[in-house]
Amino acid sequence: MNIDKETIYKVADLARIEIREAEVEELQSDMSKILTFMEKLNELDTTNVEPLVYMNPEVNVWREDMVKQELTVEEGLKNAALHNEDFFFVPKILEK
Repeated sequence: MNIDKETIYKVADLARIEIREAEVEELQSDMSKILTFMEKLNELDTTNVEPLVYMNPEVNVWREDMVKQELTVEEGLKNAALHNEDFFFVPKILEK
């Protein structure tokens, strides 16, 4: 498939990238090769091929979430610079 200069500039504009005039011919060649390869792939019969979601066929084994009290509130707040009895105090970062 042949790609013209207008298509190169349109794709560059859509991708919000700047290309120089010297790069256009090389990009035309590269994009033509890519599209030719994709056309070749489209010739393959993929009717019995399942879509590939992950490269690894393994399935996650999920565990049940169990609530555990690993730290007490006092232990968690022990090294905090600013806190009250239950919460950390952090600097305000959002303005109204």
